[in-house]
Amino acid sequence: MAIESHKIGIIGGGISGIAAAKQMAKYEPVVFEATGSIGGVWRHSSYRSTKLQTPRCDYEFSDFPWTQRNNTSFPSAREVLDYLHSYATHFDVLKFVKFHSKVVELRFVGRGNDDKSAQYGTLLPGHPVWEVGVRAEDSENIKWYSFEFLVICTGKYGDVPAIPKFPGNKGPEIFKGKVMHTIDYCKLNEAESTELMKGKKVVVFGYKKSAIDLAVECAEANQGPDGQPCTMVVRSLHWTVPHYSVWGLPFYMFYSTRASQFLHERPNQGFLRSLLCHMLSPVRRAVSKTVESYLTWKLPLEKYGLKPEHPFEEDYASCQMAILPENFFSEADKGSIVIKRSAAKWWFWEGGVEFEDGTRLDADVVVLATGFDGKRKLKAIVPDPFRCLLEFPSGMMPLYRGTINPLIPNMALVGYIESVSNLHTAEIRCKWLSQLVDEQFKLPGVERMLKQTTEEMEIMKRTTRFYKRSCISTFSINHSDEICEEMGWSSYRKKNWIAEIFSPYSSQDYEKEK
Repeated sequence: MAIESHKIGIIGGGISGIAAAKQMAKYEPVVFEATGSIGGVWRHSSYRSTKLQTPRCDYEFSDFPWTQRNNTSFPSAREVLDYLHSYATHFDVLKFVKFHSKVVELRFVGRGNDDKSAQYGTLLPGHPVWEVGVRAEDSENIKWYSFEFLVICTGKYGDVPAIPKFPGNKGPEIFKGKVMHTIDYCKLNEAESTELMKGKKVVVFGYKKSAIDLAVECAEANQGPDGQPCTMVVRSLHWTVPHYSVWGLPFYMFYSTRASQFLHERPNQGFLRSLLCHMLSPVRRAVSKTVESYLTWKLPLEKYGLKPEHPFEEDYASCQMAILPENFFSEADKGSIVIKRSAAKWWFWEGGVEFEDGTRLDADVVVLATGFDGKRKLKAIVPDPFRCLLEFPSGMMPLYRGTINPLIPNMALVGYIESVSNLHTAEIRCKWLSQLVDEQFKLPGVERMLKQTTEEMEIMKRTTRFYKRSCISTFSINHSDEICEEMGWSSYRKKNWIAEIFSPYSSQDYEKEK
């Protein structure tokens, strides 16, 4: 069978994939989406109660505002999907998407370059560099496509669940009840999820957003005299917030303006800036303490043993700040949610779960809100020798401008370096990528790009113990500044200096060059 050739291929139809397709539409890219719809995690890894973690105005494309962007409530997953579909329809992006097309293998057919001091090379060299093997949902056959440039947008979440390892004969197979990961729970409709949990002893492992939302859904399904409490097993703590204000001040004042981010390290800051940043470290700690004091006062964290030992700043710097459902602690106060702190090893017994100290929990249903292994699904398709170049020994991915691995030719990876607003960073990176493909600017040498990415990773390591999540939240404005400068845009996007220093940045500031 002949190989079908195109200039640009995009793997994944989530936020990043649709953004990439829109920005590079003139090349008529081919977008491979394994499922029957766009949306990524919003479609396949969300509950009926899942809501956006930011207001609408902080999660929108620069040229497609929400119809109710001033609505301060957080939109539901359904609303986010509707917004994304409206965006894709408005810009006629869906015509590029091949649904039910799962990428199972990549083959490198270009020419490599081992010289780290050399230039990265043109992204559209005029000949195929990557071949992509695709299996349709209703077929066992693999169809091959070839591309000059490949954009991978499969993301860090969804598809491949992270499942704990258990001792022999102590895994889910001996449990008499039902075990599932949140990825399977997301496939249930409202009636099915209610039936699963109503009147059942449910144990949820985890304490991030998916676990918290799930515990609330479980509590709501078990209202009434026959209801059973949901037990959350919390192994590691993270700061949670009830809303986007702290002591009456908008949250963005603490971390999302130029003034607030001036306190934090950034790449390429020079000796004097580094010295000043060190001198300002007491102020930085005071900001974190201010937020912590508010959260401890506002929420019963100490009552339930949920106050973390680490500073709030470390969770913000690793993009782990979860917005609590309004009724989480009210359900805990009623006994509908029971919180068990345990960092001990655990396993199954036929009637539930058992911990290393010998304590047991009876259970009918055990749900693992233990996250996903996005790198594993990425490594499953990327061939050697590039597979071992995807990440450094630290577990972090070296991506220049959060997009280009300097050691892998003619490939971009969008959606793997996080920020507080992943839609905004995905879009501006795709704008940058589009101009790079158009050769409106050139990439620096491989050695310089590696130096930049290494410096960013070192900043993350110094900022938070959770650095492997690869988050740029404490220097996100600087990240956008450097992207703008490389595109030949002004990095200052506001109308006046007051707004420039004290106002938060959003996608609307990057709609077009000013």
